[in-house]
Amino acid sequence: MNWEQLLSLKRYGDTNKRIRKEQDETRLGFEVDYDRIIFSSEFRSLQDKTQVIPLSKTDFVHTRLTHSLEVSVVGRSIGRKVGQKILQKYPHLSTSLGYQANDFGAIVAAAALAHDIGNPPFGHSGEKAIGQFFKTGYGKTFKDELTKEQYQDLCDFEGNANGFKIVTQSRDGREGGLRLSYATLGAFTKYPKGSLPKQPTTHICDKKYGFFQSEKAFFDEVASDLGLLKTNHGYSRHPLAFLVEAADDICYTIIDFEDGINLGLIEEEFALEYLINLVRDTINTKKYSKLTNTKDRVSYLRALAINTLINEAVEVFMNNEELILKGLFTTALMDKSKYEAQIKDIIKISVEKIYQSTEVIDKEIAGYQVINVLLNTYTKALLNSVKGTASHIDKLIIKILPQTFHKENTTYQILLNVSHFVASLSDSQAILQYKKINGFSL
Repeated sequence: MNWEQLLSLKRYGDTNKRIRKEQDETRLGFEVDYDRIIFSSEFRSLQDKTQVIPLSKTDFVHTRLTHSLEVSVVGRSIGRKVGQKILQKYPHLSTSLGYQANDFGAIVAAAALAHDIGNPPFGHSGEKAIGQFFKTGYGKTFKDELTKEQYQDLCDFEGNANGFKIVTQSRDGREGGLRLSYATLGAFTKYPKGSLPKQPTTHICDKKYGFFQSEKAFFDEVASDLGLLKTNHGYSRHPLAFLVEAADDICYTIIDFEDGINLGLIEEEFALEYLINLVRDTINTKKYSKLTNTKDRVSYLRALAINTLINEAVEVFMNNEELILKGLFTTALMDKSKYEAQIKDIIKISVEKIYQSTEVIDKEIAGYQVINVLLNTYTKALLNSVKGTASHIDKLIIKILPQTFHKENTTYQILLNVSHFVASLSDSQAILQYKKINGFSL
């Protein structure tokens, strides 16, 4: 892979090459990507989607929206720092082509901003609930009407693939979706493969999948333009996807931990010790000793920890940049960090004290039931309509679904669109629809 191709400004529908030197410096193409994402309705819905604590009424607990904004800020910093070093290593990118360090930051920031845009309500349990509907629920009855790849898309419903669908799918008057630059789409796609083949490997790219069969042809076009390398399972990662992943890893490691402390799920004295272990080389003990309350102490250590890990991510990336360009780097950047042990200690405590807390588990169970009822109701109504056997209640249900549903009649598209629609609902919207269907709310 080479950086000139990887930094492609091309968008869906372009017939001419976009040249970096010809860009308007007041609003670069990569910055336009950020703007289009942040003004999208799908991004706004993240304000009411679970990050750690489902349906929390506590204002300082992170939602998917605040998490995404923070990941974007961290990603921008990592991208700019890497950009400076890449331009030093390959000066022609700047002198001949006009690329700047901020371009790298803008690409990573935009991709990071969108990284959770496809996640269903109720956190990762929402993905599992959709998948289970097709593995063991009513959705299983359609297995024989689908290809293996289509069925696997549904059984392993993936928020990353749903996100790619959101930012690229065409609608009437909106061809190509948000029409993001191919560089941003490449950086967004952490898992550049389809749901099949599903073979266990240790390569980070094979951990999940990044696009549904419905978007495969377009992803192939993006990958070709960017010069991504073909592999046995799909494609090599866009190098900047490693930076998006690092920004996400840094934020959920440190900030979810901070939420756990502020909620009282993790004892302050115990938690601060773990953070201090991570920033021992940079902490100003005199300044720290003057902080008198938990929130200030945690905030100070969190800021230090994030800055420490940003610099670490940049160093690991640059040390392995040539391997990454050859598609031979197989792990997440933070897995190669000298702070790996401290990071794992923090994640272990978060799993025990936060992710497996009674409050989280109880609400995930309720969310599981909500999603199953919605999928069951919408799927039956739409498929009965296609068969010409829709009941009166089916016809009423169909009226509350988006108009785009009425144009699809293949089983795969109907099932995927229903899953996509349910995944687009916020936590509160999903619960409200569930109550209406069951007659609990008018």
